[in-house]
Amino acid sequence: MSDNVLVLRGRVILPDTLCEDGLILCAGDTITAVGERDAVVAQHPEYADLLSSTPHSGLTYMPGLVDVHCHGGGGESFPNASTREQAMVAINEHRAHGTTTLVASTVTAAPDVLVERATLLGALTDEGELAGIHFEGPFVSHERKGAQDGTYIIDPDPKLTARLIEATNGNTVTMTLAPEKPGMIGEGSVVDVLIEGGALPSWGHTDADPAAAKAALEYSREVLDRTPCRRSDRATVTHLFNGMRPLHHRDPGPIAEFLADSSQGGAVVEMICDGIHLDPAIVREVYTILGREQCVFVTDAMAAAGMADGEYQLGPQKVRVEAGVARLAEGDSIAGGTAHLMDCVRVAVQQAQIPLIDAVYMATETGAAILGDTSVGRLEAGRKADVVAVDGELSVVSVWRRGTQVR
Repeated sequence: MSDNVLVLRGRVILPDTLCEDGLILCAGDTITAVGERDAVVAQHPEYADLLSSTPHSGLTYMPGLVDVHCHGGGGESFPNASTREQAMVAINEHRAHGTTTLVASTVTAAPDVLVERATLLGALTDEGELAGIHFEGPFVSHERKGAQDGTYIIDPDPKLTARLIEATNGNTVTMTLAPEKPGMIGEGSVVDVLIEGGALPSWGHTDADPAAAKAALEYSREVLDRTPCRRSDRATVTHLFNGMRPLHHRDPGPIAEFLADSSQGGAVVEMICDGIHLDPAIVREVYTILGREQCVFVTDAMAAAGMADGEYQLGPQKVRVEAGVARLAEGDSIAGGTAHLMDCVRVAVQQAQIPLIDAVYMATETGAAILGDTSVGRLEAGRKADVVAVDGELSVVSVWRRGTQVR
C-alpha cells in the first residue's frame, strides 16, 4: 500500500500556523493530508502503521516555492536559451534549491528574438516544466531601463503584444510596462490585449509621475474587473524600488502610488529580498505597511545564480558578477540577481526580522495567486505534492516536486 506514498514528519508550515510535530501524507503527485501528527493519523487509519512509525526528522517542511520573476541560473539564461536543454539547466538549478513553480523572464530584445524565446518557453510551460512567461519589456522607460538594452526599447505595440502571447500559446503571465509610455492604456491598448490574453500588466522600469502611475493602476483594475476569464484580480509591480524613479517628498514619482494602491488591495508588489537589491529594513517596512497578501518575493535571478563570479550574458548585454553582485559590464546598473528564492526567504527572516510563516507566504501563496493557480503555493490536501525541507538555518535539505524527490 505504501509504494506510492510519501510521508514526511517534522515542523510543518501552514498558511497561518506552524505545526511543531506535523505530518504530510502524499499519494502520487498530490497531498492527501497535512496537519498535526495525531490528527493525520486519526484521519487515515489505513496508513496508521506507516504514519505512526515515521520518526520526527528535525526538519522544517514548507510548500515548494513560487518564483514569478526569474531570468535564469546554473549558467544558463532564459533570454538567451535557444534550446530546451539550455532552459532546463536554469529550471533545474532553481528547482533543486526549492523553487518548484517557476516563471521564466525575458529581457528587452528585438521582436523576432522575443518571439523565438516565447515559443520555446511556452512549449516548456505546456510540458509542465515552467508556470509561464514574464516579458520584462520592451515597452519600458529609457530613463529607468536598468539592465534593459535601450536599443530595443519601443513604444507600446498591441499587435506585438498579441503576437508574443500567441507565441507562448497563451502562457504569458505578466509583462513589465512603463505607465507613462504613450498609448499604454485605453481602448485597444497593450493593457487590454494582455488581460484579454490571460496575462497581467506589471508596472515598472518607469520614470512616471504620480498621475501617470495612478491612471495606469486604475485602468488596469477597470479592465480586470470587466474581464470574466482574467488570470487574477490584481496587476503587479515589477521589483518595487528597482528600475523606477526614487521616492522624494518634492518629486514623488510612482512609488507612493504603487504603495497606496497596493494597500487598498490593488497591485501586488514584487520585492527582490536578496540583501542586495533592497536593504532588508525596507523589505520589513513595506511588509509591515502592506501585509503579506500584497507582497511577493522574487529573485530576478540571471544565469549566475548558483554559479561563481565571472562574465555572463543577459539578453543582448554582457554582465560581470563580483562578490555575488551582477552588474552590466558596460556601466554600473545591477543586472538581475544571483540568489535562489530560498535565499530571499532566509534574508527576510534572519535580516528583515519577518516571521517565518509570513516570509514563506510571500514566496509561495502570493505568487500562486498571481498565477491564478490553486494547485500550488501551500501545503493542503488536494494540492500538488511540492515540498521543501530545510534545516534550522533555512538551508535546503530536500525537495519534492509533484511527489518526486528532486534533491
